[in-house]
Amino acid sequence: MTRTHQVSRRTALQAGTLSGMGVTLPQVLGWQQACQANEQASASAKSVILLYMTGGPAQQETFDPKTRSGDGYQGEYKPIPTSVPGTQVCELLPLLAKNAHRYSILRSIWHESNDHGIGTHSNLTGLDLDRKENSLAKALKDYSPCVGSVVSYFRGGQDQLPASVQLPNRIGDQNAFQWPGQRAGYLGPQHDPMMLIDEKWKPGTTLRDFTLPESISARRFLDRMELLRRIQTAELSSSAPQNYSRFQQQAQDILSSPTAWNAFDLKYEKPQMIDRYGDNRFGRSALVARRLVEAGVNVVTVSWMLNHSTENFDTHMNHFKLMKNLLLPPVDRAFAALLEDLDERGLLETTMVAWTGEFGRTPKINKNAGRDHWGPVYSTVLAGGGVRGGRVIGKSDKIAGEPVDEPHHVSDFVATIYHALGYSQQTRINDADNRPHDIMFGAPIEGLF
Repeated sequence: MTRTHQVSRRTALQAGTLSGMGVTLPQVLGWQQACQANEQASASAKSVILLYMTGGPAQQETFDPKTRSGDGYQGEYKPIPTSVPGTQVCELLPLLAKNAHRYSILRSIWHESNDHGIGTHSNLTGLDLDRKENSLAKALKDYSPCVGSVVSYFRGGQDQLPASVQLPNRIGDQNAFQWPGQRAGYLGPQHDPMMLIDEKWKPGTTLRDFTLPESISARRFLDRMELLRRIQTAELSSSAPQNYSRFQQQAQDILSSPTAWNAFDLKYEKPQMIDRYGDNRFGRSALVARRLVEAGVNVVTVSWMLNHSTENFDTHMNHFKLMKNLLLPPVDRAFAALLEDLDERGLLETTMVAWTGEFGRTPKINKNAGRDHWGPVYSTVLAGGGVRGGRVIGKSDKIAGEPVDEPHHVSDFVATIYHALGYSQQTRINDADNRPHDIMFGAPIEGLF
């Protein structure tokens, strides 16, 4: 039975009621299909690139700089003007300052947790979890699906390409528990993003350019990569043979199409373009993301990693030095290059670029010159895909501690992404047991469109 003919209990009851009015079930199903087609037709974005800043970046040292926070709160870096009069960003983002007309800043995003796993689930699905739910005891299959998995559910892959790809690493502990929200959850592993994972990547090596040693075929490499991911996340079960067969078929589909496989390969890019994005793991991944959406992939998640998993935005110590010397320069370079490159190619109009992390950082600087976890307010960024550039939505107080104007729960941020892709607050998905679920838990931020 195809998805367009799956009927939830609610739909069946509604159909039964309508039958008394002379309306048949085929008519109801036809209306449902028409509504789904209309939703897709209303989409302002064909693709989404999500830049996920693992660890939680500080709003104060990125897109919500402050100048009058006071002792113990005030950071070391100053605001600088941008290409949009009246809008400032931190001085550590000079390239993004020049591109402010291409994106909009949301300075009043919030959720209720300071936990990495819960924050990840909130930002990737729009749904908050209770702390007790964020544990190894809860199976990954029971979590809500990420945006890419929902898109896979409705659209499937295109031209031998997957609907959703994540690179260059998992979000969370690389060797044990991956944080929830980045997979298909209750939709089933057939809708998981394709993971391009390589923990030993170093700049300049050919394998890490997404090419392969001559001794290993591309098919063998992809098969090994997917099987290794399943083993590492302890998900091999009685259904593993069937799932693995699906992964093999996905690999064969990609490899049977030169266009599909070439989308993953940076050897087709000029060295100047790689340098423009940054010759590091994050920069190269952002460039691959552009190639993937150009080829037809719907959702690409680039999860932050520069060279090692410990180099992330969880800056409890030496916050200011890390932001200046390690973390923000490559983000500034790659993010700005991505916006410019998409715009130059005519892709920004139909490609939404989203920037976020688990949460922000504390207003108060701790004794180790660090900032700790802070969910009460933080900044996110949206660009392209119908979003108007140059806008600032919301406002935080003078210490960036809480929203004081137009607060938006993170569910509104995720709902805005869904809205751009053509989905509505009435859109439902069915899990493996055919139970209906909402995909939006907030409302699209209309001031962005």
